Amino acid sequence: MDEALRTIELTKMGEGRYKATNRRGGVLPIGSGDDPDFTPVELLLAAIAGCTAIDVDLITGKRAKAESFDVHASGDKIRDDQGNHLTNLKVSFDITFPEGPDGDAARGVLQRAIDQSRDRLCTVSRTVALPTPVEMVIAANDELPPRAEGSGGSFA
Repeated sequence: MDEALRTIELTKMGEGRYKATNRRGGVLPIGSGDDPDFTPVELLLAAIAGCTAIDVDLITGKRAKAESFDVHASGDKIRDDQGNHLTNLKVSFDITFPEGPDGDAARGVLQRAIDQSRDRLCTVSRTVALPTPVEMVIAANDELPPRAEGSGGSFA
């Protein structure tokens, strides 16, 4: 198995509802926004926040365990001449470390850890920040038919 390859399988569960399953058997429901399930855009925000939170926690956690660790991710969904997309992506960290030298050490590397995650460590935000084409094909074929003008969903 290719060590670099990451995959999920997506299966329709009902009207506007799907389940994503990873190689390890984890299941995540995805919806169109009409139910409590995460929408694809919310999952993207969660992936960005989660990826960088893991990086930051690993780096700062070598110095001190955080007493509280909260991350907020946001973005504005817009539609313009480039189609639907997010702008103003922002990840905010609210982390508290204990008093004392270990907590001071963790606080001292916090900004550098955030910067390292943003600039080179977090695969998710790096992929979003870099121009990364997404190939979409029909499984039985090797290419998609031409897309009709104005077609395409706006869910997320």
